[in-house]
Amino acid sequence: MMWTSERLLSRSLQGVEKAVKYDSAMSDVMDVRSEYIRARWAFIDGPRMVSLLRYLGATDEDFEQLKLVSEQLESDPTLPFRKSRNGRICLDPQTRRGYRLEAQPFVLSREEDFVRHDSETLRTFDEVQDDLQLNTALQAMLVFKFLVVHGVDVAHRPRLDYDRAEWICTLFNLRTVTTTGLLGEPALEGVHSDGVDHTMTTFLSARNMTADSAETFLHDMREVNGRRWHETDPTLLKGRARHGDFLDTLMVVDHEYKHSVSPVYPIDDTEPAIRDMLIFFTRKPTEKGHVSFRYDSVAPHRALPMSFGLPADLPALATAN
Repeated sequence: MMWTSERLLSRSLQGVEKAVKYDSAMSDVMDVRSEYIRARWAFIDGPRMVSLLRYLGATDEDFEQLKLVSEQLESDPTLPFRKSRNGRICLDPQTRRGYRLEAQPFVLSREEDFVRHDSETLRTFDEVQDDLQLNTALQAMLVFKFLVVHGVDVAHRPRLDYDRAEWICTLFNLRTVTTTGLLGEPALEGVHSDGVDHTMTTFLSARNMTADSAETFLHDMREVNGRRWHETDPTLLKGRARHGDFLDTLMVVDHEYKHSVSPVYPIDDTEPAIRDMLIFFTRKPTEKGHVSFRYDSVAPHRALPMSFGLPADLPALATAN
């Protein structure tokens, strides 16, 4: 009987300890949110992200799997130095769940501050598979982003429906590769925006990449679209960050800052230089007249179903702005 009582007490204490750590993690998420609201961007280093995501449900095994997921990338519809997959996810605060959306073509336009040879071009990417979408660390990242951005007032984009509760998140798994004669450009388009409300970029891994590669620069909205990262007006530079450690994460209010990224340079010119990232584009659903309106279904994906829960206590986010 004594042994049973001690075991129950031990379990109770473990439960209390877990709850305290979770509350601490949520407090840290709210600190990120406060910084994001204040500065309109935030950089969260990898060790801090690992700690936060662990208490949002990520497992150590899935952290390790996440480092390898980009090995399954094969192609990109328009860029020869890149390999990619994408998938669409709905974050619904009313039902308190996120779920995989059916595949749709992807398009960005000049009107959305994206000026490149494939602007206005419908692009069809290989689809994100279960090895990524069922990863608990990936799902925890989606929950994390939702907790940071939901209810935050931002500059509105034309023809997005801000009366809708749902968020549409387009997830990209990208590998940028530099080889002899082909320079890998994380942002070939130069200065740009992503056509969304909130952009989040998360580093997975790199090989043979110099320490000064792939730096992100944040620019005032007055900066000229398409300018190369090193040709911009220094008086319009508002911030800079570089992903270098596993899960280093940058979040940006996309319609309040433009951004550019420097190329991926090799340490050893005879070997490929590789940079693997996750990119999360998050916006409200589109309205008629938007370039993506015909490709913005909220129907679940039948062949690759996935869903996960969002935190139950959501109303406070709408007032914590």
